[in-house]
Amino acid sequence: MRIGIFLVAAQFPGREPGAVLADTVELIVAAEQAGFDDAWIAEHHFMSYGVCPSPITLAAVAVGRTTRIGLGTAVGVLSTQHPIALAEQAAMLHHLSGGRFTLGVGRGGPWIDLEVFGTGLDRFERGFPESLDLLVAALSRETVSADGDFFAFRDVRMVPSARMRPVVACTSEPTIALAAERGLPMLLGVHVGDEEKAAAVRAYGGHGGSGGHVAAAVAHVADTTAQAVRELKESMPAWLKPGLASYVPVDGRPRPERDVDAYVDFLAGIHPVGSPEHCAAKLLRTAEATGIDHFILMVEVTGNAPENVRRLGAEVLPLLKDRPPGVAGGP
Repeated sequence: MRIGIFLVAAQFPGREPGAVLADTVELIVAAEQAGFDDAWIAEHHFMSYGVCPSPITLAAVAVGRTTRIGLGTAVGVLSTQHPIALAEQAAMLHHLSGGRFTLGVGRGGPWIDLEVFGTGLDRFERGFPESLDLLVAALSRETVSADGDFFAFRDVRMVPSARMRPVVACTSEPTIALAAERGLPMLLGVHVGDEEKAAAVRAYGGHGGSGGHVAAAVAHVADTTAQAVRELKESMPAWLKPGLASYVPVDGRPRPERDVDAYVDFLAGIHPVGSPEHCAAKLLRTAEATGIDHFILMVEVTGNAPENVRRLGAEVLPLLKDRPPGVAGGP
């Protein structure tokens, strides 16, 4: 089982974005020391939910501070970037990190980012397949050209070039099919439980894809499961409520509303939130139910991520490494 951390650079009340970003780098250093396999960084713009607008930049800083841990993006938003520019950056980081970097990409959402960066709503609604195909071409060939609805240019040489296989965030059947048909692993989010993840894996296989998927999970460890759940419910809404409210649609559509307190209750129930034994058992059960064995844990959820990373590394990871495959165990 491969276990990493998932960082959104969460801005809890009273924190300054610059300090949050500096602390995010330190969390990656701490995760390497704690024995985690990788660290994945999210991209957000113009909001407090996550204050990292360039996960590749933050990953590059972390490469220079670490020696072993893998780095990834979860995810780079293709709807607001040029696929070739993103491929160039990924190739650079691949070489500079000694192959430790994985590029995760996604479609993104219908947010004001599309207006600010000039790509527009049409690119979000129709352009993801073309963007993804161009990105895959740029990360698998020495030269690349385009003649599509959104990109058209003569043949150019990729310098530097790199052979990389992106991971694709999948939240819908069309995106699952898109990833599977191109042989790209899925990244599944924290908003779905084991049953939905297992269904996504089955659908992916039905379209001819194989494995290598990554699943994100909220993770918080405490002495007892009751204490961990209580701490999550006391702290997480203070970040989530203003964070989710800062999503601004690019057009006139209403912003999705969510009962944050109920959502936190839901997350606490489906994810590794509890005692060390409970956290390990939950991850093992999810792996058994879904066939996924690579998890990235969202560790910033109570505002005390350094302690959470330390305890997860010291008290949960050994239980996962020592447990025989296919044995969930635990309360």
